[in-house]
Amino acid sequence: MSARSRLIVLLGPAFVAAVAYVDPGNVAANLTAGADYGYGLLWVLVLANLMAVLVQYLSAKVGITSGRSLPQLVGERLGRRSRLTYWAQAELVAAATDLAEVVGGAIALHILFDLPLLVGGVITAVVSLGILALQTRHRSRTFEIVILGLLLIITGGFLAGLVIAPVSATGIAGGLVPRFADTNAVLIAASMLGATVMPHVIYLHSSLGRDHAERTGATRTSAARTGTGRSGATTRARLLHATRIDVVLSLLLAGSVNIGMLVLAAAALPGADGTDTIDGAHAQIAAQVGPVVGGLFAVGLLASALASTSVGAFAGSEIMAGLLHRRIPLLARRAVTVLPALLILAIGADPTEALVLSQVVLSLGIPFALVPLVRFASDRTLMAEHPTSRWVIVAAWTTAVAIIALNLLLVALWWGPWTSTI
Repeated sequence: MSARSRLIVLLGPAFVAAVAYVDPGNVAANLTAGADYGYGLLWVLVLANLMAVLVQYLSAKVGITSGRSLPQLVGERLGRRSRLTYWAQAELVAAATDLAEVVGGAIALHILFDLPLLVGGVITAVVSLGILALQTRHRSRTFEIVILGLLLIITGGFLAGLVIAPVSATGIAGGLVPRFADTNAVLIAASMLGATVMPHVIYLHSSLGRDHAERTGATRTSAARTGTGRSGATTRARLLHATRIDVVLSLLLAGSVNIGMLVLAAAALPGADGTDTIDGAHAQIAAQVGPVVGGLFAVGLLASALASTSVGAFAGSEIMAGLLHRRIPLLARRAVTVLPALLILAIGADPTEALVLSQVVLSLGIPFALVPLVRFASDRTLMAEHPTSRWVIVAAWTTAVAIIALNLLLVALWWGPWTSTI
């Protein structure tokens, strides 16, 4: 097998994690930014993607080098009561993730087939369960391929309008210069940047890295069992190199989708009303660019929901296994996180408000995932012969502080108007 073929075999896990960056919760924010401020906030997405590359690589590296997932490492260092409390907040994060994805899938099916939101939510949950069933230790590659296929559909669906929309190269170049047009632009930028890294995908990528290392014999434990310590270290180095490429390629794709949505809105929807909701954004795209592009956008939204809810449920399973040291049947695991989403759809709650609420909950979970990740990545004993360099540690802590601060800002901005209504 050639060096290139060996490298391709090692790619894949980061594309599963990258789905979280193109989930339904990101769509309205990107389209609103483009419709309201043109290309002016393009630099925010570029900065957000750079942060995501660093965080996701560190998550995968912790899993590959230590042979344990982030939830496992946290669970090993907490007492029983603290571990259960930590699991409770992580489980709430998983439920909030599912809320955004299932609601997004329900909206997509309503747009495509005029189905009631509850029916669309049930269909989304059932189909995603079938996709999730592909994720086993013996068929994980199949799961990765299916998610990659959905990611390509997402890319085509969300970027199809760029073929028709009159994109301005000068506008794109100007959008790379950091600036804010007004205070509302600061709020939108905070929502775009502050919600960049989702806690569930930080947990998950460490598990994906651990499993990938086990399959290739790169973990310290597998090397010890087989007596191939030096070979294991070499394999780990090769896998870490492949992971860097994997993360960059996958997040380049996801970042391009997000940037493409903003550019599409800037080119075709300047000043359009209703882009702060997903169905409103679809209606404006169909009206301004054409029904075919509008239909492709809805297909991309559905693929986004199916892929991201499957990945979110998988993350929930890994969180439970790492913190509670037990696995439960797939159907029961799925029900834990999907029922709140279906309940919200059943009572007729506004889907956009539900999406906003889910993002607030996710924001509250960010510090519990990001701070332990950077601490473990900085631990030279845990990282063994692959320590994290000093400049990467500084960049990671700077990124963590920035993301946490922006998420707290988002919570504060949401809390003020919400409390004024009660």
